Amino acid sequence: MSVDLRTDLIVAAKHFYAQGWMVGTAGNLSARLDDGSFWITASGRQKGNLTETDFIRINLDGTIVEQPHPDSRPSAETSIHLAVYNSFPEAQACYHVHSVEANLVSRLAAGDAVSLPAIEMLKGLGVWEENPQVSIPLFTNYLEVPKIAQEICEVFAISPPKVPALLIRDHGVTVWANSPAAAYNYIEIVEYIFRYMMTASQSILDDKF
Repeated sequence: MSVDLRTDLIVAAKHFYAQGWMVGTAGNLSARLDDGSFWITASGRQKGNLTETDFIRINLDGTIVEQPHPDSRPSAETSIHLAVYNSFPEAQACYHVHSVEANLVSRLAAGDAVSLPAIEMLKGLGVWEENPQVSIPLFTNYLEVPKIAQEICEVFAISPPKVPALLIRDHGVTVWANSPAAAYNYIEIVEYIFRYMMTASQSILDDKF
């Protein structure tokens, strides 16, 4: 009997909602099936109370394969998931959340990347180096989400990121992994790092004043 990936997404969404990372209907999660299509949270669904019918199955060309509720719509950020899956064929899950810390961290950098602190938690993102120099790509938060997705594809085609994560300014973080469980861990690790960065930033301000 095959496992319904929506179960993993429901559990993750409930946890992220409880953390304040998917308040209201914000954020979206997806996971790929063996045929390459993927389940993604439908637009406008409250993330703390999802059921199996609150998802839409989509092909990698963007066409809808399965729609449990005829009136449900794909998430507005589906194009970001498509950009990730098309850029990284090995990715099997893509999680996107909206946290306060992610938005604040996105304002710490003026350029197109946010430098991460060389702390132990980077190992959880696959970085095993002494004093690593690692950054997360930072993208502009256009109103038209497909424009964000297009830039993601263009940038990653030239320069793939060192860690499986990207940040959209004043919007949120997206991670991808080879399983829903790994994507769950990546979100927690990235959000931990963001909290660390904001705490360190506040500590520096306190020392000055």
